[in-house]
Amino acid sequence: MGVWAGFARPNTHIFTLNCVTSKEITMTELPMKILETDRLILRHLTIDDLDALFALYRDPEIRKYFPEGTLNYEETREELEWFLNGHPHHPQLGLWATILKETGQFIGRCGLLPWTIDGCQEVEVAYLLDKQVWGQGLATEAARAIVQHAFEQLGYSRIIVLVDRENAASIRVATKIGMTFEKEGQDDKGPFQLYSMSKPQS
Repeated sequence: MGVWAGFARPNTHIFTLNCVTSKEITMTELPMKILETDRLILRHLTIDDLDALFALYRDPEIRKYFPEGTLNYEETREELEWFLNGHPHHPQLGLWATILKETGQFIGRCGLLPWTIDGCQEVEVAYLLDKQVWGQGLATEAARAIVQHAFEQLGYSRIIVLVDRENAASIRVATKIGMTFEKEGQDDKGPFQLYSMSKPQS
């Protein structure tokens, strides 16, 4: 099963975040590297990542739980360009190149995405990794670090994951990082399950 969370489509991400609390960050304040874990570096995407990203987006096994399925080269380019400098309307958010430190290999894209769900703005941790590295705990490692970054560096108070109910691997990642099932929902792309967690009280 694919390791995935998020129904990411560029034209669904345009809104003002007013149901979650975050620090305001401008484009000029964004470093190339977002964060680092024991085994991973997460950085902003560049146009040079296009071929590696397309290799993942064209794979039906990796894209199994995405409502839009696989993407062609131009569709992949469109998404990559949308996130080159973070989310265009919320530059502290976006999908980030995920690099395996040991080899320097591009192994996926993970990050934070804004959504409007039941009239409230949410921020989702999203993760997609190459199937060649599945089963090594890397999605959990990335997701845990992204949530910590969202809480501690960006000042968000709540983070969610949206998953297909059949995507057991993605649900395991969500629960391993401390999320709990909250509700089921449906939008124009189909049904989903929502897992969530709030920032721990200090």
